[in-house]
Amino acid sequence: MQILRAKPEDAATLTEIAFAAKRHWGYPEQWIESWHDILTIQPEFIVNHETHAAIVAGRTVGFYALGRKDSRLDLLHMWVLPDCMGRGVGRSLFHHALERTRALGFRELEIESDPNAEGFYKHLGARRVGVITKEVDGQQRKLPILIYEINPVP
Repeated sequence: MQILRAKPEDAATLTEIAFAAKRHWGYPEQWIESWHDILTIQPEFIVNHETHAAIVAGRTVGFYALGRKDSRLDLLHMWVLPDCMGRGVGRSLFHHALERTRALGFRELEIESDPNAEGFYKHLGARRVGVITKEVDGQQRKLPILIYEINPVP
């Protein structure tokens, strides 16, 4: 597996991955449609954000994107194709995101997690620091907020 900086022309592929990964959790299609703008990756987004893709045998199978949020970085996106879940792609992408966070001089990475992904992030060392409530199709959803503290390079 290679993890490479995404290019603007990768936007459609990254969008497909985001939608496929979100659908994997069995959310109602009207919820998926309500998340259309959030899940759609624009070329300009890739230009303006630290965005990296995981490539396996020439196929893009996952990606992440970082954005600045006050004194920390924010994990804006982290998606893996369902047929590649459980194969270390997500773990590799997350570790790469942590290395980029450190290289960019930040000490914390904030994650607003899908409830289904919270265990993944906690297993990798993030800790829950709060919760945010968002409404989807008239229903309240509680999304965990996690922080991963970056150890400085010795």
